[in-house]
Amino acid sequence: MPLYRYVKKENRKRFSSRKKGFNGKIISIQLVILGLFLFGNAAYPIVSYQLLVSPRFSNSFISPSTETSVSQGFGISVNEKNNEIISPISDKVLGSELDFVDFTKASNWYPDEKTELPQEGEIETYYLSIPKLNIFDAKVIAGDDLKKSLIQYFGTALPGKYGNTVVFGHSVLPQFFNPKNYTTIFSTLPTLKQKDEIIVKYNEVEYRYLVENMLEVSPTDVSILAQRYDDSYLTLITCVPPGTYLRRLIVRSRLSRI
Repeated sequence: MPLYRYVKKENRKRFSSRKKGFNGKIISIQLVILGLFLFGNAAYPIVSYQLLVSPRFSNSFISPSTETSVSQGFGISVNEKNNEIISPISDKVLGSELDFVDFTKASNWYPDEKTELPQEGEIETYYLSIPKLNIFDAKVIAGDDLKKSLIQYFGTALPGKYGNTVVFGHSVLPQFFNPKNYTTIFSTLPTLKQKDEIIVKYNEVEYRYLVENMLEVSPTDVSILAQRYDDSYLTLITCVPPGTYLRRLIVRSRLSRI
């Protein structure tokens, strides 16, 4: 009867390599899933905007002529409501085409050619609120750096005065929206609708504007910078779809008389 029994030793190196290969496969799968999640997280807002939101503005998108585009943007004037024939559009339209580089600089959104329009003194800092978007007392200046404030375009009307006050704001993907961060502040601007309220505090006076029209234009369409002096208008501009610079969203509002 044998006193010893021999057992074949297991190849630990082979087992170890199998285990390592198995773990590597799991890590690869996890990385693929993470990549798909990140891609979907970035793509979903853009796709949903194109399918669900953008069609609201399609009727006014890229008008064939500057005059038509301006007319669509402003809507019916006070005088037109009274059946009076007027020519409300200024023959000066600010800007010309430009190759954009850094979109956190307002000067890169539209041409740096400045056309001065009648204004009362220098533009001081004022504040803009959009209650529906939880934006309160956002700083507006006549500057260039969109990372530090909202920017009023040079040469456009002062708040509360006859003409068109044009304000630029930066936007990114809506999931990063922060109403106190000026690089994300206008990310949810497309959710506004007609009659939504915009409050401007300028020179110790509070002005209440109501949204009248929203449209999309090409990045080179400068008709939205035009002035019309039959009433007091406020135009907000940002980039769409969210997180891209393909088009410009224009939110046109009019001063509300109480």
